[in-house]
Amino acid sequence: MKQTVLMTILAAAFAAGQGTPVPKFTGPIPVTADSYPFLDAAHSLVPYDLSKYGYVEQEFIVSGNANVYDWAADGSLTVKTEKAPYAARILVRRPATASKFSGAVVVEPMGAVRRFDWAIMYGYLNEHMMERGDAWVGITMPASADGLKKFNPTRYAAVNFANPNPGESCPGAKGGPSPMEEGLRFDLISQVGALLKAAPASSPFAGFRVEALYMTSQFPDVVTYLDAIHSHARLANGKPVYDGYMLRNPGAPGRLSNCGAAPAANDPRRIVAKVDAAVMEVVAQGEVPDSLAQRRPDSDEPGNRFRRYEFAGTAHIDRWAYDRGFPTFADQAATGGNPQGTPEFPLNAKCDPPFTFSTDTRLKYAYDAALLNLDQWARKGKPAPRANPIEIKDGAVVLDEAGNGVGGVRSPWVDVPVATYFPGTTPAACREFGHTVEFDKARMDSLYGNDKNYQTKFAKSVDELVKAGWFTESDGRKMKAEAARR
Repeated sequence: MKQTVLMTILAAAFAAGQGTPVPKFTGPIPVTADSYPFLDAAHSLVPYDLSKYGYVEQEFIVSGNANVYDWAADGSLTVKTEKAPYAARILVRRPATASKFSGAVVVEPMGAVRRFDWAIMYGYLNEHMMERGDAWVGITMPASADGLKKFNPTRYAAVNFANPNPGESCPGAKGGPSPMEEGLRFDLISQVGALLKAAPASSPFAGFRVEALYMTSQFPDVVTYLDAIHSHARLANGKPVYDGYMLRNPGAPGRLSNCGAAPAANDPRRIVAKVDAAVMEVVAQGEVPDSLAQRRPDSDEPGNRFRRYEFAGTAHIDRWAYDRGFPTFADQAATGGNPQGTPEFPLNAKCDPPFTFSTDTRLKYAYDAALLNLDQWARKGKPAPRANPIEIKDGAVVLDEAGNGVGGVRSPWVDVPVATYFPGTTPAACREFGHTVEFDKARMDSLYGNDKNYQTKFAKSVDELVKAGWFTESDGRKMKAEAARR
């Protein structure tokens, strides 16, 4: 199709008072014993009852027309294909009543790395969001669509990301043209945001006042959207669709379409863009060496509100990303995707040293506070706290006497240590999974004398970090309880 300059389309849309279109929607889709949403709370790896928290879960099919874009090296967008039809599913978890709703919605384009939906950030944030009254919306990405259809062909019959150019062969691609166009996901993300804010009758948030949308993920979709799409995705009032972003270990952005190219090394588009929304990068110690090229200065400028937080003593991933963010193994298998490991451990590989899948809360609590700070910055104008980066020498993290990282955002576990927190394990398949080596009694006695002294120092560190905004008051209480149980 003939390419059209994107800004011309946007100017015409705003002149007509349109902005990002609100998609059509169907639902909530009924739930029966034989037909339930993929990745619903009752069929998570660790099942749970949302009603006990005063929450409801609903599933909708959203449909509309999406453009497929080309992204030039100078950052400009052009429309490669206009108004291609799509239909996707969204999974909604929100307070049952509007009076309990905080006004904030966390939107997560769900991971498709294993060809089925993975709500990794919901796994970390769910308790914090439900304490606050936040809502969560997960969006199925194109790469998981076939998995949904295999899981339940009837329930997900409408889901569709058909390639509007089915005969197009991408240069260097193997296997011929793709029947699916992954580039449809970007307008989908914008249009879901427009739907959530408009909240028309019978929609997921009808009768609720949605004040802010925050997008989060560890996968490239959010970084790509922020860098390439955010500045072009506007509501009819000219404001951005999304008010803030929390980027878990932000890597480089990906391609915008099947035949597009991801920004190459040293391309300026690989650095998170300056946008008119609050942006936070949250990076575990184990991720820092590989993400040094992504570092950029913090800023309070109106068009560049940005923070990067590097958390000492933390590994890339732990059990929190799985228990409530992962489907049961039976449901994984039903998608025809790529299940690995067991419910107790998520890899087929053997790790050295062997370890129990970590239930450490250090990273979980870090995300809780980051989301709270993001919300206060976006809605109340309160700048988020600043932190020094983790110290690096010769490409490696500088370690303290306990073997934990120096600098970065601190926690009571690294400032009042009882262990060395290794951010990775061997072989390569295990490098993202940390393990802990606790100090022996002799070392504990030399550091603290007795448990009462340890508890006192730990509690003091908690209070200082909570006061500085690095952890929430609720999580501070949980930290002290954890320390008391050790």
